Amino acid sequence: MDRFFVKKEWIDFENNSMTIIGEDVKHISKVLRYKVGDRLEVCDGADNEFICEILEINKDNISLDIVEKNELRRESDIEIRLYQGLPKNTKMEIILQKLTESGVSEIILVNTDRSVVNIDEKKSDKKLERWERIVYESAKQCKRGVIPKLKGVISFKDALEDMKNNDLNISPYEDENSSGIKEVLRSDNVLSVIESKLDLHVKPKIGIFIGPEGGFTEKENLLIRENGAKSVKMGPRIFRTETASIVATAIVQYEFGDLGRV
Repeated sequence: MDRFFVKKEWIDFENNSMTIIGEDVKHISKVLRYKVGDRLEVCDGADNEFICEILEINKDNISLDIVEKNELRRESDIEIRLYQGLPKNTKMEIILQKLTESGVSEIILVNTDRSVVNIDEKKSDKKLERWERIVYESAKQCKRGVIPKLKGVISFKDALEDMKNNDLNISPYEDENSSGIKEVLRSDNVLSVIESKLDLHVKPKIGIFIGPEGGFTEKENLLIRENGAKSVKMGPRIFRTETASIVATAIVQYEFGDLGRV
């Protein structure tokens, strides 16, 4: 069953109904060719999911009847905030798609010393709109309960400031020789931080720093560590930037989140 997102204000619980507005109207009626009486999944973007029946299809909106609410948990117990060094445009789409599927809460695009892409200010809004659309479509496809936030492009300095909002920060680094990611994530002090938040029914915020092609410079890696991030090695092989972001997210989700959960 196809999934779509609606804003909370489009839901009328008193009358057990809701309305879909915007680009999805054309997609539902013209591309997927849904008809009155057909059912679809609808999510309010806050991990609340409903099965709805189409009551009416208009040019600008689709009216739905709420048939039932699904009692399913689609979102992780942790919030992963991934700081992605701005890669080449050709890699951005796969990164956004797979991070959304992996369950990140937020993707922060960071301009670093080795970022080879310069986004023209005149075109930045269009690029971000396109990237946000990729995240949105990926969230529908993989049945997320929340659409990940996309932030940026921000400076490296601003990223260092932003990381202070997290409970834990890690930075995979190929030249790290003392701490493996498994060892760090299972250490007593990290487990204490995560468990203290979960005991309060608060989602721990975990920041992951991933460099662009060529990685962060030595200076950038030093600054990340000086600002409290734990430098970790992910294994004996060298990952491309698009692989590193997905692997690091998957490892953190497996240790603390919902990867592997029934």
